[in-house]
Amino acid sequence: MFYSNLSLQKAFEIEYQTRILNCYQSQYLIHKEKGDSKNAILFLEKFVGLNDSLYGQNARGKIEGIAIKQRDEIANAQLQLKDAEVSQQRIYSYAALAEILLITLLLLFVFKNYRNQKKSTEIIIHEKQRSEELLLNILPAEMAEELKANGVTKAKAFTMVTVMFTDFKDFTGISEKVSAELLVDEIHHCFSAFDLIIQKYKIEKIKTIGDAYMCASGLPVPSYTHASDMIHAAIEFQNFMLERKKEKESRGEIPFLLRIGIHTGPVVAGIVGIKKYAYGIWGDTVNLAARMEQNSESGKINISGSTYELVKGKFTCVHRGKIQAKNKGEIDMYFVNHSFSEG
Repeated sequence: MFYSNLSLQKAFEIEYQTRILNCYQSQYLIHKEKGDSKNAILFLEKFVGLNDSLYGQNARGKIEGIAIKQRDEIANAQLQLKDAEVSQQRIYSYAALAEILLITLLLLFVFKNYRNQKKSTEIIIHEKQRSEELLLNILPAEMAEELKANGVTKAKAFTMVTVMFTDFKDFTGISEKVSAELLVDEIHHCFSAFDLIIQKYKIEKIKTIGDAYMCASGLPVPSYTHASDMIHAAIEFQNFMLERKKEKESRGEIPFLLRIGIHTGPVVAGIVGIKKYAYGIWGDTVNLAARMEQNSESGKINISGSTYELVKGKFTCVHRGKIQAKNKGEIDMYFVNHSFSEG
């Protein structure tokens, strides 16, 4: 990048257009290799524009030169052969053929230039679409649009959001008994299923850490059904894991057992960092949701009292009493009473 920038600077100083064109191309390749789609597209557009300008002008200059030369030859031939009617007609015929050829070459040049421009435009559009798809795969749509429009995003406070944590029981012990490749494949299979489930309920995936999966309902677009949506998703998580357990046991493999914890409360959400953007949420609600998961049991959905108050008319829950949570004291906890095998 250093030498490319230095070369570009020198090229501008001496107005060396061909070297500037080459520098634009190298800048595009460097930024593309770095994964910097925004700057890669910028230098690709500069390269295409200068390339069309340079070679388009050169081609037109050659054609104009051919036309001028041809007209001069016709004029000289007319002066030399005024008295020779037959020769004059022959010259006119040659001139006509030359003009046809010239027009044909010009049309071919225009067509080729149009095709190259179209191809370059398609490349730029494709790169932009790819860049936007990657951004949307990392950030919520609303945050991605704000980032593209302003270059930065503002943190937002949400008064009522439902947060869910999950993890696999005895993950460390199981990981010691299976290969790393099979372990990663299984996590990928489970988390991919979770991704599809929360997408159905418009729940936002926040992050995964090892075997832990974290998501939130009710942001970035507030929802009145965030708590019930999250419990529906949690039930589908457990249904999926139950079916997965049957499959793995039928093959003599060790299954994962899932613990789930859910809590509802206020959070602050936003984007942190300047590289590898990450959408995160913060607040005591996040810590309490983690405590719900830590105090849950395999195959169970453990919810806090605040979440229970929002869903008690929609789900049957079993009060576990006040349970001691690390650094939080005693908290009312409930198991969602649902027959997972019935869906």
